Amino acid sequence: MAQKRKLFIITGMSGAGKSQALKIFGDFGFYCVDNLPLALFNQFAEYVKDRPELSNVALGMDVREGERLKQLPAMLKKMTREDFSPKVIFLDASDECLIRRFSETKHKHPIHKKLAAAIAHEHDFLAPIKATADKVIDTTDLKLGELKEKISALLEIKKEGEMQISIVSFGFKNGILKDTDLVMDVRFLPNPYYIAELREKTGLDKEVQDYILSFKESQEFADKFADLIKYLIPKYIKEGKSYLTIAIGCTGGKHRSVFMAHQLAETLKKHGFSASEFHRDIGL
Repeated sequence: MAQKRKLFIITGMSGAGKSQALKIFGDFGFYCVDNLPLALFNQFAEYVKDRPELSNVALGMDVREGERLKQLPAMLKKMTREDFSPKVIFLDASDECLIRRFSETKHKHPIHKKLAAAIAHEHDFLAPIKATADKVIDTTDLKLGELKEKISALLEIKKEGEMQISIVSFGFKNGILKDTDLVMDVRFLPNPYYIAELREKTGLDKEVQDYILSFKESQEFADKFADLIKYLIPKYIKEGKSYLTIAIGCTGGKHRSVFMAHQLAETLKKHGFSASEFHRDIGL
């Protein structure tokens, strides 16, 4: 049986970064079209099917399409029975962030209302699509490079039934991660920050790792947490989940959370899972 073509629908809130995401997909070799009218969707699918070189496609769709956008879930459901494997990526951001971005760029919101009212209306309008999206990415605190890393993680899925796992360390003092499926707080572990010679090092340095592992509860936690994640992964896959983001936080995001995120990623990879790690606050 021939492998289904990859089709990503990039949608979400206006100002949340859809244009940048589409450019990133283009950098990864995808054939990209922004704001394709849904009236042409079926014709476009037929056009792509006749061209083997267009096996990876990304389409930008948003509220500019109006009421017709509500037809999208039904169209994608029909395509899964044909020659495509569609995935919906929904980009979101906090209202405060969206207002700031529109103010900075001077762009007009596509819904012709006062900005706060337009954002509220768009939230309600897109809620059904967001609820069924394969992946929601909150770009409130993301830099462009971090968005590219998240998208590259999505594209690492190589085969049917494989889950891409992203493990992110962070510091609670810098704000909790919004775009995550599971959050683990490791502030109960002994803190290397209070050891003078370890303060400026990170959880990727051997000296910090040795210090953390010198406490029995550290290795016990690492083993039990990894066992829990290994238990959960097939459950999530069975429910059709393709992406899993695990956030591990400590106070500053430099020592304990970094090491535990690294430890978990290495353990999962040893057991054959597709896992990547990212350390949000390691350089702060």
